[in-house]
Amino acid sequence: MERRAFLALALSLLVLIGYQILVPKPPPAPTPDAAQSAAPATTAPATVAPSPAVPAPAAAASPAAADAPADALAVGAVAETDVRIENDSVVAVFTNRGARLKSWQLKKYRDARGEPLELIAADLAATQPLPFTLKAADDATTAALTGALFDVSGAPPPGPIAAATTVTFAYKAGTLEATKAFTLEPASYTLNVKTQVLRNGVGQSVAVMWGPGLGDLDAQSGRSGVKPEGIYAVAGDEQRMTASAIAKQPWLQQTFDFVGIDDHYFASFVLKPGAAAVEYSNLSIPPVPGAHDYQRDLVSYAITPGAADQSLTYYIGPKDFDTLAAIDRNLTKVINFGFFSVIVVPLLRTLQWLHNYIGNYGWAITVLTILISIVLFPLNHKSVVSMRKMQQVQPEAKAIQERFAKYKATDPERQKMNQELMALYKREGVNPASGCIPILLTLPVFFAFYTMLQTAIELRGAPFIGWIHDLSGPDPYYVLPALVALSQFVAQWMTPAAGMDPAQQKMMLFMPLVMGFLFIQSPAGALLYWLVSGIFRIGQMQLTNYMIGPAKVRAARPAAERRVKSAGQGKTNAAARKE
Repeated sequence: MERRAFLALALSLLVLIGYQILVPKPPPAPTPDAAQSAAPATTAPATVAPSPAVPAPAAAASPAAADAPADALAVGAVAETDVRIENDSVVAVFTNRGARLKSWQLKKYRDARGEPLELIAADLAATQPLPFTLKAADDATTAALTGALFDVSGAPPPGPIAAATTVTFAYKAGTLEATKAFTLEPASYTLNVKTQVLRNGVGQSVAVMWGPGLGDLDAQSGRSGVKPEGIYAVAGDEQRMTASAIAKQPWLQQTFDFVGIDDHYFASFVLKPGAAAVEYSNLSIPPVPGAHDYQRDLVSYAITPGAADQSLTYYIGPKDFDTLAAIDRNLTKVINFGFFSVIVVPLLRTLQWLHNYIGNYGWAITVLTILISIVLFPLNHKSVVSMRKMQQVQPEAKAIQERFAKYKATDPERQKMNQELMALYKREGVNPASGCIPILLTLPVFFAFYTMLQTAIELRGAPFIGWIHDLSGPDPYYVLPALVALSQFVAQWMTPAAGMDPAQQKMMLFMPLVMGFLFIQSPAGALLYWLVSGIFRIGQMQLTNYMIGPAKVRAARPAAERRVKSAGQGKTNAAARKE
């Protein structure tokens, strides 16, 4: 009995020991305290909780995955969203993908459809970088920054902001960290941009891109003769970069007063960036059937600040004289007033002053043209009187020229012809240059006025009367070009043709017709100036003819009489020497 009991106990112990060996017991679950003590000393990065409407793998789909695994994302977003900031002047829309600007609409300016003007070429967003895209030294980092979904903070509520508002975009994954902060002021076209890119905690130099060009499609339609170009200023001296100049030298490294791009009426440039490097680029888009029948020429630029975390202040808006002068008087140089800017600015101020009282820029141009014509009347009157005197003595002058026509230009006898002509002019009180000099003195005012009408943004979209709905655009029915050609023809027909042969006179009468065809695509505001000045010139010719009477053209005296007359006055010719 005892032997059986002992054997049963031994077998039971053997079964228990074998079970323990063959089937190990699972380890006990650690307590929270034990789990914390077993974790490494460094804190694991926190993951962003996915939105209920977006699946968790969305974060891993970002191009930033090339830089770091998805589970290493420390700061970012899992869905693409837009952020809208609005003030009294603009409506800005940012996307958190790359923290870039996708829309910049000007409230006070309209496009051809009557909508707020868009300055971002949104139709090219699929193939061209949006403004404020960051360009790093290597393509992988550039792709990561462009495709990353940034976390957004500081987004304002709907409606215009009442104070300066800053929206911050942040992203961090692996060793790459980026921050962009955009600050918009109330009632302003300026936007402050602060960028910082870190790699392993070290600041990286990146270029801030603006492109492609400006979205002002009206200026790119071929209607405007002003092409987009680069513009910058160094030490108060502004320079302009045409497409050909950019193709030759796209890189600039200077201490800039401002640097950027412009088109006919709008501009995007950086204010006082200091020491920086800028790269310009051209983009030509051929005509697209059904979209546009003209070639779009765009200019883009990328600026690399001198410091890795330097802030840049952009101006993105109209080339309006008062708006630019309110920021900095030197910024008015962005408007290309040309060589006669010292005259253009007072003319622009006067036009604005007249508009405040009249309320219509077309009538303001009419009144200003009349005032300028009245001021220049004495010079024009003197020019006509001088040409009338030249016309009266023309038969005698032509007879003298014919008498010496057989001599070559190098023959000493030709000097006698000049002496006789000068004696004739002196006797009759005629100055050959007095007919041209008064006209030349009026040319600076003419060029300045025409330049002002071509560049003044006030005329963009400004209506006049009837069919003229935009003084900055051409006359849709070509009425003004026809009237301008007619008025110039009548004025030319009434102008004394001093010193001209019949062929030259016919050519001068034909020129107004040629100019009429050249004016077909000219702005209606400039055509209105030409028309009013032409009508005033006709009236001036009528008044001058009334004051000085009809022309008294004398027949040429016989040669013997001229020789005796000249000899009596001491003229050195053959007859005088015989006496």
